[in-house]
Amino acid sequence: MTALLAVEELDVRHGLLQAVRQVSLELAEGETLALVGANGAGKTTLLRAIAGAHRPAGGRIVFEGSDITSRQAHRRAKLGIALVPEGRRLFPDLTVEENLRVAGAARRSGPWTVAEVVRAFPLLEPLLHKRAASLSGGEQQATAIGRALMTNPRVLLLDEVSLGLAPIVVDGVYRSLTRLIEGGATILLVEQDLARAMRVADRVACMLEGRVVLEGARGELTREQVTEAYFGLRRREATA
Repeated sequence: MTALLAVEELDVRHGLLQAVRQVSLELAEGETLALVGANGAGKTTLLRAIAGAHRPAGGRIVFEGSDITSRQAHRRAKLGIALVPEGRRLFPDLTVEENLRVAGAARRSGPWTVAEVVRAFPLLEPLLHKRAASLSGGEQQATAIGRALMTNPRVLLLDEVSLGLAPIVVDGVYRSLTRLIEGGATILLVEQDLARAMRVADRVACMLEGRVVLEGARGELTREQVTEAYFGLRRREATA
């Protein structure tokens, strides 16, 4: 399967701190790749680098066969790369519908409209005229994902979908996310909840201290293998 998005030996720094180290990943069209790992593993930094919000120190990012490593974030968005950042970052004084339409103003051609977003996230229908600041965490998350969809992305980068949300709220968000996946969306999902990640993803990659230490198809990896990689248990055992 030809990669729609490829990350090749990527290095990303925060000053003197190297947050991402020699990471290589591929994402095929219509595939969902879950990127898991503990806090500080480099997951968010990797997503920001792919979206163009953080310039890499080395390596390449390739989209549809073209090197986009030096392209600005807004140009990547026009190509079809959409980031839903941790913390949602909605316009608090705008309504849900206004937040969606702001993103849609510069959208690529495609099927996503306000009506289609509401169809994917039914909880938004009664909230369209409510200010974003008045929404619950789950409602904000649904709005943030819907806002990204309004750009008609080729690749959706989702950062910490379940962070800070009650389990019952996460269930609702993941039901809508599952519908997107079943509809053929291409998703790179950063998630700390291993069980949820392994249920929805085609493949799972685990990061530890800036590196990908385990990667494989969902059916090829056990929960125990991913947990060991997540916490670096194998590395500790090898050096003991």
